[in-house]
Amino acid sequence: MSPRLVTTILKKDFSLGPRSAVFLWALVLPLAITLILQVAFGSLFQPKPRLGVVDEGGSQVARDVRAMEGIRVREYEDAEALRAAVEANDVDAGIVLPRGFDEAVKAGERPELTFWISGESYASNRIVLAVTTIDLLRALEGKEPPVEVRVQSIGEAGLPISVRLVPVIVFYALVMAGLFVPGSSLVEEKEQGTLKALLVTPARTADVLLAKWLLGIVLASVMSVVTLVLNSALGSNWPEVLVVVFVAAMLSSALGVVIGAFAPDSQTMFGIVKGSGILLFAPVAFYVFPDWPQWIAKLFPLYWIIEPIWRVAVLGGHLSEVLTELAVALGITAALGVLAWSLGKRMQVQVAAR
Repeated sequence: MSPRLVTTILKKDFSLGPRSAVFLWALVLPLAITLILQVAFGSLFQPKPRLGVVDEGGSQVARDVRAMEGIRVREYEDAEALRAAVEANDVDAGIVLPRGFDEAVKAGERPELTFWISGESYASNRIVLAVTTIDLLRALEGKEPPVEVRVQSIGEAGLPISVRLVPVIVFYALVMAGLFVPGSSLVEEKEQGTLKALLVTPARTADVLLAKWLLGIVLASVMSVVTLVLNSALGSNWPEVLVVVFVAAMLSSALGVVIGAFAPDSQTMFGIVKGSGILLFAPVAFYVFPDWPQWIAKLFPLYWIIEPIWRVAVLGGHLSEVLTELAVALGITAALGVLAWSLGKRMQVQVAAR
């Protein structure tokens, strides 16, 4: 095994990689999934109440509601524009504060307050906006609310769905960059005859396999870190996060090399990945549905790399908490390395026979 030859093959793979659709797809897919899941689904599962306001006289109610963090406020020039926005469900509710409204309330009068509610809004948002408006009016009038609401959480606080989706996105980064890229690169070398040309040079099968493994490690590590950054999951303990990401990239890339060494062509390789897709994806589902029995996830190989990323990157834990998982992941990687070596010898015989 020659480090110089491994480096040469690795440089060649990086220089020619952008010509491959799989290589480019590995770079684009995690970013696209982040956009879809975090922007679209994140806002869907965590909607904030949206209140439209027409403030004709600089009301204190409008100033107070703007200062609230949990409510999105949009201002409109007139009542007709606000009414149209409520009908279109651009806002959950709308209030019109006429000129002199505050003075009338403080004087004990009963001024008319227009409060529209969108028929398509969430019931929870309607309640929040209605109660908030009533409390602000009572404060304006100088009266105390009839009750004091005290919110007390019981049990462990649940994580938002947008946070629980982070392992899903990182999983795709690891599989696409760590598994597909080295696997497909090795298969393409077979199909195009460049692998046979490589093996008649001083390069050996071990040099080729190691270069493909390093290719997957670099790409999977980079794309996983980029994914974590985009999802705000690379916290202050980022050196420890890099360690677990690197171990995860080692395992996923080793799996890609094994599949690439075994598959004689692209069709067989994609068939293997599709057929084993449930085994690959299964552990990720347990983070989206935490009520499922978690011990089942441990039966799948990729659990041992997703769990450290979840606990260290997403939950902010430390390496000391995931030493067992990392040890198992390294053991699986070593076993895959032995299997890749064995398959590499068979692959060399098959290539020479062509």
